[in-house]
Amino acid sequence: MPSVDEFPESEVKFEADNSLPNNSWLVRPCERYHFQYKDCKSIKARVHQYFIFGQSIDCNQWYEDYMNCLDYRKTTDVNSLQKVIDSEMKRKDDRLATVRQNDVWEYRNKPPDDWSKPLPKWFQEKTKSSVLFQKQQQREELKKNKSNLQQKDENENKKF
Repeated sequence: MPSVDEFPESEVKFEADNSLPNNSWLVRPCERYHFQYKDCKSIKARVHQYFIFGQSIDCNQWYEDYMNCLDYRKTTDVNSLQKVIDSEMKRKDDRLATVRQNDVWEYRNKPPDDWSKPLPKWFQEKTKSSVLFQKQQQREELKKNKSNLQQKDENENKKF
């Protein structure tokens, strides 16, 4: 079986039909639903589910999504596609519900006033020895050399 990364991003071909339901881009390739179903039913997943939730979770929604996706693939039935979209939206809402219930963090409406202030001197000195800083310096040096060469070429071309 091919790896999950070998599948396209979406089952839906957008350029083929403009009459698709909203959020049809959420539909994954059918093989991903099958992979999720098999993973959910595996022994490893069952042990993990028991550890996290205290019981095994129902994996049938993955199977239903897989079957609806296959039905859409074979017949291009918009109702089957809509069922998969609804399932994906429910999955997304369930995942985001825990984020919304989190009352530990205070969410901002705008960034802090001093978000772009310079870093402290000790931190600037510490970053000079980092690989990223060195690579950035090399890139700037290359850009500088490249622009100098381009200027020389332009000056030589003006002479002729």
